[in-house]
Amino acid sequence: MSRAGTPSGPLSIGPTRVKMAPDNPVEAARTALGCVYDPELCLDVVSLGLIYDIRDENGTVVVDMTLTTPGCPASESLPEMARAAIVDAVDPGMTVDVRVVWDPPWSPALMDSEAASALGFRTR
Repeated sequence: MSRAGTPSGPLSIGPTRVKMAPDNPVEAARTALGCVYDPELCLDVVSLGLIYDIRDENGTVVVDMTLTTPGCPASESLPEMARAAIVDAVDPGMTVDVRVVWDPPWSPALMDSEAASALGFRTR
């Protein structure tokens, strides 16, 4: 069976978007962000430690995220990719606000162990 779910269907090579139940928009957003990949590092933004906070503020999903460096080539596209993934995963009536923050600065210590290992960083 192919990844697309049919025995003879085409192979799906992109992230699969799964509509989450709108009863927990924070978890829906977290799951959606796990499918957003940094185009240069080919790892998801959650594993890279780029997501600092996800919260529901009166019907708005607010995400505080950072980038690896202020001059990151994906500085405009990555937050928009994150926003689009969340919009697709939560209740259509919710607003999504992705905020790029620089404090605290990102460091490789924020990555999960698999992401660090994939990029050649030592893990404990």
